Amino acid sequence: MSTIKNRVQLVGNLGGAPELKVFENNKLARFSVATSEYKKNKAGETITETNWHNIVAWGKLAETAEQNFEKGSQVVVDGKLVNRSYTDKEGKKRYVTEVVANDVYLVNKKQA
Repeated sequence: MSTIKNRVQLVGNLGGAPELKVFENNKLARFSVATSEYKKNKAGETITETNWHNIVAWGKLAETAEQNFEKGSQVVVDGKLVNRSYTDKEGKKRYVTEVVANDVYLVNKKQA
């Protein structure tokens, strides 16, 4: 059991262009990826279930995302699942689940 890792692999489409933040010694890109599953209901109709995932990329990955990714592009994300919390401006505690990317690959750009 010691070889089991916290690993996530997603193939999906970008919900928007990455948002880049520049720090003194590093860069951070945040973007969302939509993944879809297709199922048939009892009537035989195809139902699409879409899930949205928050992705965080640091350093060179952040730069690559900013330069090459655009809304609708298909990407493969390999990373780990991270849960964190913060206190918002109103003083409420909020919880966030994100995928911290180790690798991100552009499969294809959005079709015109």
